Amino acid sequence: MLQANGTIPADIHPTIVVTRTRDAGHGDFASNLAMMLAGPAARAPRDIARALIEALPSSEAIREVFVAGPGFINFYQADDVLSAVVRTVLSQGAMFGRAQVGAGQRVMVTFVSADLAGPVNAGQGRGAAVGASMANLMEAVGFEVQREYHVDDAGRQMDILATSVWLGYLDLVGESVDFPCAGYEGSCILSISQALLDEQGERLRHAAATVFADIDADEPAGGDKDRHIDALVLRAKELLDEADYRLVFDRALRCVLDGIRQDLGEFGVHYDHGLSEHSLSHDAQRIVDKLDASGYLYEEEGVRWFRSTGFGDDKDRPLDQANGQSTCLASDIACIDNRLEGGFDKVLHVVGAEQHGYTARRAAACEALGHSREKVECLLIQSTILFRGDKPVSMSTDSGSIVTVRELCDEVGKDAARFFHVMRKFSQHLDFDLDLARSQSSDNPVYHVQYAYARICSVMRQLDQRRLTFDQETGLAALSRLGETAETNLMTLLAGYPELIQRAALAHEPHQLTGYLRDLANGLHSYYNAHKVLVDDDELRHARLCLLLAVRQVLGNGLSLIGVSTPEVM
Repeated sequence: MLQANGTIPADIHPTIVVTRTRDAGHGDFASNLAMMLAGPAARAPRDIARALIEALPSSEAIREVFVAGPGFINFYQADDVLSAVVRTVLSQGAMFGRAQVGAGQRVMVTFVSADLAGPVNAGQGRGAAVGASMANLMEAVGFEVQREYHVDDAGRQMDILATSVWLGYLDLVGESVDFPCAGYEGSCILSISQALLDEQGERLRHAAATVFADIDADEPAGGDKDRHIDALVLRAKELLDEADYRLVFDRALRCVLDGIRQDLGEFGVHYDHGLSEHSLSHDAQRIVDKLDASGYLYEEEGVRWFRSTGFGDDKDRPLDQANGQSTCLASDIACIDNRLEGGFDKVLHVVGAEQHGYTARRAAACEALGHSREKVECLLIQSTILFRGDKPVSMSTDSGSIVTVRELCDEVGKDAARFFHVMRKFSQHLDFDLDLARSQSSDNPVYHVQYAYARICSVMRQLDQRRLTFDQETGLAALSRLGETAETNLMTLLAGYPELIQRAALAHEPHQLTGYLRDLANGLHSYYNAHKVLVDDDELRHARLCLLLAVRQVLGNGLSLIGVSTPEVM
C-alpha cells in the first residue's frame, strides 16, 4: 500500500524484524522498520512509522500500536493473548519451548577430551558443562546431535603416560627409579602401576640400571627434561616387546578413561560416541595423501607441510614429523573429513582457549578438502579461576593437577558446579566463587532458581493442609483475573521462553538460559512475596495456581537443559 502510493520506494524490500521489548513501558514488541526505511524514502522515521501504523490491519491479538523514541513502532498485545501462554505451557509440558528450526540437520559436538594424564579438572569441567548444555539446547530446537569424546591416545603424551606407569611399576617391585621431571606422578598413576603389578606380577621387571643406562640427563642434572623423557619412552619400547608395551599402554589408557568416564558421569555429562585418535591413523594418512594430490602440500627437510596460508591461515602447518608420525592436525582434519563425508552438516569443537591456533588451520584444511569452512566451528572456552572469599584457590590434588571436577562437586554440589560453569558467556573468563556456590541464600543464583521451583511445590502441598481445592480447567477459564503487574510480568517471561531457547541454541550460548531462569525466579519470588496465592476466592486461586504451575514447568524445562536438578523440598 505505502509503496503503491509512493510513501516508500517501490524497489525497497527490507527485512522486517520484530523483537520483544525489555521494558514493559515500551510495549510487548517493537520494530525498527521505520528507521530502516527513512533513508530510502527521504522522510523522517517518525513520519514513516505513523504511515506504517495507519496502514496496519486491525488484529484482535494487538490492543495498541504506537510510535516511540526516534521512530520505533511498539506493540501491546491483547491481555487474553498474553494469558493464553499459561494454557499453552500446561498443555505442552516438557515440550514447551522445543522447536524444529534445526530439523533435518545433523551436528557433531566434540567437547572435553580431557588430558589423559589425570582426572578431569575444574577448568575442563567448564568445557564439559558448556558442551553438554549446548548439545541439549540444539537438540531441543530440532537438530540431530551426536556428542563425541575424542580420545587422544596416539600422541607423545600417551607414550609418556604409559612409560610413567611402567616406571611406577618398577618402583613398586623394588627398583630404584629416579622419576623423570616430565613424567606423570601421583596417586592416579600409582594406582594404575599397582593394578599392573597385581595383574602381571614381576614379569615386566627390568633392572633400573638397564633402564637408565646411557639415557640423556634429566633437568636437575643439567639436561633437557623433554629429551630425557623421550629417551625413556624409546627405552621402554626396547625393553618391553611390542605386545608387553601395548599391554602397559592399554592398561594405562583403560584406567584413565574409566576414571574420566566416572567423573563426567557424576557431573551429568554423557556421550553418544568415543573416538580414538589411534583409530584415525589410517585416515590421517589418507587425508595427507588427498591434500598432496590436490597440490596443497610441499616437503621440507623430510616433513610435509600443508599450504594453509592459501586458505587464510597465518602460516603453513606440518602434517607429519621427521620420524614419520602424523601430527595432531592430520588426525583432527581426518576426523572432520570423516564426519562431513558421513553426513553431518556441521562439526562443533568445544575446546580450551589455549587451542585458538587450531581454529584457522582446521577451517583451512576443511576448505582444502572441498567442504565449506563454515561447517567447522571452534568454540573457545576461557579459563575458570576458583575463589574462596577474595582469594584464588590453588588446591593441588595428588595427581598434580588443579582441583578436579569430582572435588568441586564434593564441595559445592553437582548442580551448583553445572549452573555456575554456564552462567557466564564461554568467551569470557569465569570467576567461580566457591563460598557463594555453597551458600543457601538468594545471592546464590542456582539456589535462588531451584528455590523458586521448590516454593511452588510447597504451595501445592499446602492445598491439602489448608483444605483448599484446585481445579486446573476452572483456573484456565479464569486467567483474565490475572491483572496484577507481577502476574503480567510472569506471563510475559513465559511467553518469551521459546524464543530464548532458539536464540541460545543457534548462538551456542547456554548462558542466555541461565540468565533467563534467574529472571523468571526473580519474578516468581517477587510475586509470591507481594501477593497471596491461596486466597479464599476459588476462581482467582485456581487461576493463580495455574500461573504458578506454568512457571514451575518452565523452570524445570530450562534447568533440565543445563543438567541441573529440580528439588521439590529445600
